[in-house]
Amino acid sequence: MSAIDTNRVHGGTRSFGIGSKFLAAFSAWNDARVTRNALSRLSDRELDDIGLCRGDIERIARAR
Repeated sequence: MSAIDTNRVHGGTRSFGIGSKFLAAFSAWNDARVTRNALSRLSDRELDDIGLCRGDIERIARAR
């Protein structure tokens, strides 16, 4: 059984400055990458058990 933790607190993303915007963009990209990798490691049977198919992985990874 696999578990994916998708809860992340994005503190400080409303502050001003290019640094915080870059950090927020990098964090979103990394979250999508981690999600994509975790879902890609699942078998087709495991994906079917959670109601997904291989074609859904990219959409799920980009969802916010």
